[in-house]
Amino acid sequence: MNNSGVGFLKPKRTLGNHRVYDEHDLRWVDFLKRLKQTGMPIREIKRYSELRSQGSSTIDERLSLLKIQEERLQQRAQQTQNYLDFIHHKMAVYQQMKTAGSPNNAH
Repeated sequence: MNNSGVGFLKPKRTLGNHRVYDEHDLRWVDFLKRLKQTGMPIREIKRYSELRSQGSSTIDERLSLLKIQEERLQQRAQQTQNYLDFIHHKMAVYQQMKTAGSPNNAH
């Protein structure tokens, strides 16, 4: 994620116009990367970044964006759990067949 090119960061500049990133900037980049890793759409990350730059009056809207992403992650976790349950069930069937010595070719 190239953050400085799309307005996510506003680094300080040297007299020679070189960007200077401080610890605060690096923590912010890490936070943005983690939002991206959660699957949050770039447009929402950009919105979150814009809201953050407006200050604490936007906390409710930022919380709302995070809540939406939390719900997406919970849905994804539930779907993953459903897949695991399916696999575990099939493994149990095979273990049972193996123990019983059944020649049945279950799916």
